[in-house]
Amino acid sequence: MVLNELAQGLRPTAEGLEWFEGLSEDDQRKVLHALVLFCGQARAREGDVPESIARSGIRPTHTPAVMLTKWRFGMEALPANELTRSFRLLVALFSTADTRRRMLHCADGCGHEWHNLSNPRREATWVSHFPELRTPDVGVGRRDDHVN
Repeated sequence: MVLNELAQGLRPTAEGLEWFEGLSEDDQRKVLHALVLFCGQARAREGDVPESIARSGIRPTHTPAVMLTKWRFGMEALPANELTRSFRLLVALFSTADTRRRMLHCADGCGHEWHNLSNPRREATWVSHFPELRTPDVGVGRRDDHVN
C-alpha cells in the first residue's frame, strides 16, 4: 500500500524516497517492477509522460525519462545509480494515471481497497497486491524487516 499512498498524496514523497532508498538493491528492483505493473493497471498513457517527468523532479535527459518518452519500461534493469530516479518517475506516472482512473471510473465510489485509503499504515508493504513478489528476504521498510 505504500505505493498507493504515495500516488494518492497520503504519504509524503520524502518519506517514500527514504523508504525506497532503505531497501536492498534487489528489493528496489522488485519495487520498480511492481510500479510498472501498477502503472499498467491504472491505465497509464504515453500522454502522461511529460507531466510525470515534470512531477518527478528528474531531468528529461536522465535515462529513465528518456526511456519513458519512448514508452519503454524495464527501469529495474538500469544501473543502481538510476533506481531512485526511476522510482520518482514511476511514482509520478502511477499517480497521474491513478488519479485519472479514480476520477473517471471510481468517482461515485468503488470497492478497490487501494482507492479507499484514509490513514496510511506505516508498516504497509508494497507487495500486498502482488503475492508472487513475496520472498522471505523482501524488506518492507528496512533491510532487516521481512514479510511474513
